[in-house]
Amino acid sequence: MFEQLLAPRYWWWLWDGFLVTMAISFLTIIFSTTLGFLLVIAQQSHIKIIKGVVIGYNAIFRYSPLLPQLFFWYFGIGNLLPIEFKLWLFDEPEIQLFLFTLKMPSFEFIIGLIGLTCYSSAFIAEEFRAGIMGVSNGQEQASLALGLTRWQSMRFIILPQSFRIAFPPLIGQYMNIIKNSSLTMAIGVLELSYVSRQVETESLKTFQDFAVATFLYIFAIVIVGTLGNIYQSKYLQIGKV
Repeated sequence: MFEQLLAPRYWWWLWDGFLVTMAISFLTIIFSTTLGFLLVIAQQSHIKIIKGVVIGYNAIFRYSPLLPQLFFWYFGIGNLLPIEFKLWLFDEPEIQLFLFTLKMPSFEFIIGLIGLTCYSSAFIAEEFRAGIMGVSNGQEQASLALGLTRWQSMRFIILPQSFRIAFPPLIGQYMNIIKNSSLTMAIGVLELSYVSRQVETESLKTFQDFAVATFLYIFAIVIVGTLGNIYQSKYLQIGKV
């Protein structure tokens, strides 16, 4: 039975890949949420050009598959960057900050983060927009009648309620980000799926290898869902701000 288990070093390989998956997913959640929020705020503008740009952005990234987008960013940006800068990134340089040394992530990691952020932000922006649309127009009109500006009405009346409405779908988008991160293996990001293929090639234990990888993906998604449910139950109940 023990001969059928993965060797300890393969477990460490999978764990390292899992950490990369969590890192790129966590950063994507932060950046895509920020960008998605800015996009939906810009979409509320009365300037038609700004609204048109946001609608076009969302359409491009929502209506095309993620994998071609990753290839576009990887090969497109790779061709635009100076050779010296690319060689500097490929060497994974270290930056000294006082008592800390920060190691720059790989070029593939950066491109994967950009591709995931742009793709996910379009979906997150739509979730925010749906939340805003879920708040009745009468509340905005009432706040304007009380003397609030349109921005104050958005800040204090509309956005808090829209966030409650949009939060459950946002958790679903965050789960999708973790799953979509597996596609970055196509551009060489050393995340869990990429490492799983390496382990399978060397160990020839396909079932054991991908069973562990599947469990780690499920584990990460369960953590996100559980934290989301806890936050929603504690801070987003009716009557709380």
